[in-house]
Amino acid sequence: MMLEYAAIDREVNHFIQAVEQVTHQIRHEDPEKISELKALVQEKFNGLQNTAQDSDLRRNEKYIQFKENLQEARKQGGLQSPEGNEKENENEMDDDIAVTQSQRNTICPITQLEMVSPMKNKKCNHSYDEQAILGLIKSRHNQRKKARCPVVGCDNADIKQSDLVPDTTLKRAIEGRKKQGSSRLTM
Repeated sequence: MMLEYAAIDREVNHFIQAVEQVTHQIRHEDPEKISELKALVQEKFNGLQNTAQDSDLRRNEKYIQFKENLQEARKQGGLQSPEGNEKENENEMDDDIAVTQSQRNTICPITQLEMVSPMKNKKCNHSYDEQAILGLIKSRHNQRKKARCPVVGCDNADIKQSDLVPDTTLKRAIEGRKKQGSSRLTM
C-alpha cells in the first residue's frame, strides 16, 4: 500500500515538473507559436513517466520514512527480527500492515468500549453495541428527534431499530480475540 502511495506521489511530482517545464518554455517562446498547452503538458508528463522505474519507488523519501517509523515501532514493541534478515523483515512488515488493515474495529463508537453484542446497521454497515445503539435511538425518539449514526463522517441521519441486525461475524471475531487473550494468560 505504501508503494502505491509512493507511485501516486511520483506521478504528482512528474505532473508538477511537466507544468513547470511548459511554463518555462512559454516564457521563452512566442505564445502564439505554441498550439495546445494541454497536449504539451501531457507530452512532457508522459516523457517523465516513461523514464520512471518501479525500483525507484523504494527510494521515495516518504516510503523510506514510513519504513523507518514502522521499524522503530517494531523495535519498541519487541517485534524485531534477527539482524541480517532485511528481506524477511520487509515481508513481515507487509504482512503486519495487511493484518492490521483486515482487523475489524470491535470498539463501539458510542461507548468507546469493546462491543458485547454487536449490531450492524443495514443502511450504512456500521456496527454498534446493542444496548448503546438502542439507548441512543430511544433517547433521540423521546426528544422527538432522529438518531444519527455516531460514526464520524457517516451521512446516515436516521437510524431505526428495524435497520439493525446482529453482527454475527464481528461477534465471532470478538469471542475469538477473547479466547486468544485468555489462552495467552494460561501459558
